Amino acid sequence: MNIRNSVKAIIMKGEKILLTKNHDHEGYFYLCPGGGQEYGETFHETLVRECLEEIGRKISIGELLYIREYIGKNHEHSAFDFEVHQVEYYFACQLNGMGESSFHPSNPDLHQVGIEWIPVHDLLQYRMYPKQLRKFIIKHHNEEKTPIYLGDVN
Repeated sequence: MNIRNSVKAIIMKGEKILLTKNHDHEGYFYLCPGGGQEYGETFHETLVRECLEEIGRKISIGELLYIREYIGKNHEHSAFDFEVHQVEYYFACQLNGMGESSFHPSNPDLHQVGIEWIPVHDLLQYRMYPKQLRKFIIKHHNEEKTPIYLGDVN
């Protein structure tokens, strides 16, 4: 088994955060854009590529906000994620260029059905993964101190 690195973008504009909208057998769920690091890529190269694929936009990358581990056997989706161990790195990012609603994904994820700006203060009402990240994003938005390492959470 290998540990997989994943790099994610936290893109906020005013009171909203940009998330990919996805659909599975339980309904809609939301994720920060980003994905798995490929061999030979830096985190920044991965994040730029993944954002082009999932939201169709170039980004500027800021500071590292969070590190989250996901050890599948410890969580509710262990039936199909039992052997997954992923470390995710969440960076503050901004969209480059104009047009806050102009998105043209080149290679969306399997379950991805759209892209949405979600009000930050409403995040707890959405099925977003990781679930624990929602409260930290809200605190960050409110300029409250948050840990960088979030541990093995979902």
